[in-house]
Amino acid sequence: MEKDIDLHTLRHSCSHIMAQAVQNIYPNAKLAIGPAIDNGFYYDFDIEGVNLTDDDLKKIEDEMKRLIKMDLSFEKHYIEDVQAQIDEFKSQGEIYKAELLEEHKNDKPTLYLTKDKDGNVLFNDLCAGPHLENTRPIKAFKLLSVAGAYWRGDAKNKMLQRIYATAFLTKEDLNSYITMVEEAKKRDHRKLGTQLDLFSIHDEIGSGLVLWHPNLAVVRENIENYWREEHRKRGYVIVNTPHIAKSKLWEISGHIDHYRENMFFVQKENEEDEQFIIKPMNCPFHILIYNSSRHSYRDLPIRMAELGTVYRKEKSGALGGLTRVQGFTQDDAHIFCTIEQLVNEINEIIDFVVDAMKIFNMTFEVELSTRPQSYVGSLENWEKAEAGLKEAMDKRGMKYDINEGDGAFYGPKIDFKFKDAIGRTWQCATIQLDFNLPERFDLKYVDKDGTMKTPVMLHRVIFGSMERFHGILVEHYAGAFPVWLAPYQAAIVPISERHNEYMEKVYAKMRSKGLRVLFDDRSESMNYKIRDNLQNKKIPYVLIAGDKELSDNTLSIRKRGAGQIGTMAADEFIEKLVEENHTKGEKEIKAQ
Repeated sequence: MEKDIDLHTLRHSCSHIMAQAVQNIYPNAKLAIGPAIDNGFYYDFDIEGVNLTDDDLKKIEDEMKRLIKMDLSFEKHYIEDVQAQIDEFKSQGEIYKAELLEEHKNDKPTLYLTKDKDGNVLFNDLCAGPHLENTRPIKAFKLLSVAGAYWRGDAKNKMLQRIYATAFLTKEDLNSYITMVEEAKKRDHRKLGTQLDLFSIHDEIGSGLVLWHPNLAVVRENIENYWREEHRKRGYVIVNTPHIAKSKLWEISGHIDHYRENMFFVQKENEEDEQFIIKPMNCPFHILIYNSSRHSYRDLPIRMAELGTVYRKEKSGALGGLTRVQGFTQDDAHIFCTIEQLVNEINEIIDFVVDAMKIFNMTFEVELSTRPQSYVGSLENWEKAEAGLKEAMDKRGMKYDINEGDGAFYGPKIDFKFKDAIGRTWQCATIQLDFNLPERFDLKYVDKDGTMKTPVMLHRVIFGSMERFHGILVEHYAGAFPVWLAPYQAAIVPISERHNEYMEKVYAKMRSKGLRVLFDDRSESMNYKIRDNLQNKKIPYVLIAGDKELSDNTLSIRKRGAGQIGTMAADEFIEKLVEENHTKGEKEIKAQ
């Protein structure tokens, strides 16, 4: 039964068929790796003298279909003489297989053989499996794209060609996914970033370091204003901290030992100079603010928030647009509380996430990430921390998945994956519980009985990073921001020059009300200006005035996505737009 087939196994089996097809078409192709991934699978190839194109993908697909129709079987084969197999791979030129087998020679390595109906071996691949019994269930697959990929992800190694593909149990599921991929291409924030003049990244500055252009800076300003307002309502204090600190701080926090490869070091001029590090996280600074004063149990919880810019070193190949950068601003907060306050504080953060996502019309899924291999602190504290997070979610009946071993090095975490308008999920909000940093920095408060106790510390973000969240928003809205976020909320278009004076008064009044308005008096046709402002610039409203509107003191209104919605008195429209802006779209202007 199809429903009994594991999708990961199906995709991994399909990747072997793709590798077999590639070697049938290009006999000199050398195989690297071909794993299943979240939305499909890929395979890396070294094909001397060949640069794969979309036309080549069609040929490979056709060959895969031919192989699948042969009803081939997959058979697991344990390698008895590992050295002999390594030598055979080398003699075949399969240098990547040989290297992998050398690494895994003590792990009971296996080959997967692809056989025809007569039992003839047509292909083999070094693989741990599992695989399907045969090719019959592979009915719906698609090769998507070709990209470059360094062997082992190391720029010092050879650049290989990676074919990305996907497979599903049914053609209906595949078609739905392809439709989503096409929609995602239209919404790509990098493409829209250029079209709408939102942001840019320049070699002169460096990869993953973003320049926010005025149009996106307006969106950010409004989100930051909402962020500050909500934090003050919820009992947070807002702080600011430096961008660099002495290496001693990061030694105490444990970052030097557990996060060094992701950190930027400020070059010392002389050996006797103290080493400084550009901050990868805000938490040690907030801890020092806490430690600057004595605290009693009556002070707790202390909720400390910052829009803090941090820098984390990434491989250049991993960077992309706004969603993967090296310098970013976290909507960061740290809560210092007693163990008795812990569950309530976690629930209040979850409430904050729920309320924020309603504004953007997003839902979310939740994961609990547990202790990683490299961690600081005692096992007992880790177990208490994981139990505390579980208790908070269980008490409110929240559904969540366990993500084993993916916690931060200093504590377990709850991750919220936001779901956008086309159903994709994005990792954004996080709650991390930390018993370790308070101990490392010797944080204390005076308890009711006069004894000194160590507070519990919660790390949390709502949006994650402002860069990533804005990239997600651009794609979620396909660049068509709602009124409260839109760079321009309305465009004013006089029909001719004799209507300019009237429309300039409307323009001035709208601006005096704090509205963001574009006055479009270009010498283009009226239809072009309407279309350009609504469709290309994605401005929510276009306001038009001719002789009739001038005499009646009205505006003819076009709405993005709806077209003509009627005529309205200028003052009435302005008040309604102010209300739509203030209510963040709850009171939207309707057709007359």
